[in-house]
Formats: sequence, structure tokens, C-alpha cells
Amino acid sequence: MALRIGVLALQGAFAEHVVMLGRLGVDPVEVRLPPQLSGLDALIIPGGESTSISLLMSEYGFLAPVENMAKSGFPVWGTCAGLIVLSRLTPGSYPHTMQVMDIEVKRNAFGRQVDSFETDLHIPGLGPDAFHGIFIRAPRISKVGAAVDVLCKLPDGEPVAARQGKLLCCSFHPELGNDTRFHRYFVDMVTTST
Repeated sequence: MALRIGVLALQGAFAEHVVMLGRLGVDPVEVRLPPQLSGLDALIIPGGESTSISLLMSEYGFLAPVENMAKSGFPVWGTCAGLIVLSRLTPGSYPHTMQVMDIEVKRNAFGRQVDSFETDLHIPGLGPDAFHGIFIRAPRISKVGAAVDVLCKLPDGEPVAARQGKLLCCSFHPELGNDTRFHRYFVDMVTTST
């Protein structure tokens, strides 16, 4: 039986995640209401606009159930805006976040839309070949707790992907390229017991 991985489909690049999961033989589920969380093996919170995603999650009643699931060891992956939702924001920042990952994030820290960029990343967990990272109004991981493993850094040492138990996050958009390796990494994370 295929894994059922939900993609929060309230706003942002959810359709692209659905396509990537489908390419891996996973059963992707577009999640628009909290009852659709039932029966999933994992959840992806996609990139988009973090304030909008957070407000919609609150309005539709997602924040508490997803927070509880994440705290209980349920696999959740946040990309770009999804990373923000999982983390702590720098003090005085908005919107509300779940704070389930022991990382602190600064929104739009790499600049505005015109400052978006692409670069090849060395991600040891994905093998020797470079992974093409697409950064769009990307958040900056400014602090990392002891329980967090940094999976990837920019050449200047800036962390851009991290894992804490069954929680995964990245500042970039792996769903916007053709390389399925980061999605495969998440699928493998979901299916392993550690």
C-alpha cells in the first residue's frame, strides 16, 4: 500500500509537491480541512506566503492538530513558508508559528522578491551530486538548537536545511525543480523508525 502524504493546500506551491510525490509512487493528498489529516503518514507544509498560511491554518483549525501531531513524532516537512510555520520567529515578528522545531528564523531575510536566487547545494544526505536550490523571499535560519541536525549550508555557512527527529525543513523550494531527491529523503524519513 502506497504511503499517503498530505500536502497542506491552503496557499502556496502545494500542487508542485503533489506532482513530485506522485513521481515517487506516493499517494499525495491535498489537505484543505482538518478531517483530511486522518489516515496520513506524513504532512508537507509548502512554500508560499507565511502570514497567509498561518492565518488560514488558524482560521480553518489546523494549528493545534498539526502542532500536536508534530510534537508526537508525526513526520512534517516545511519548505520556505512551511519552515517559518514550524519554527520560532525572531522576537517581535509576526505571524504565529507552531514552534515545534528548535530553530529561530527571520522572515524574508535574504531580501525581497527581486533578491530571489538559485544556487547549487551540497547536501550529503542526497549523495555526491549537487542539488539545485531555488530561494524565493527565503527565510534565514538564525539559531539552531542542540537537537537539530543541519543538513545543508550555503558556502558562507548559512544553514538552509535542517532536521529534528521526524521534522524536516528547508529555506528553499525543492518542489520547483525536477530533482526528486529531497522528496525521496522525506519519504525515506517517513518510512524509517528512527
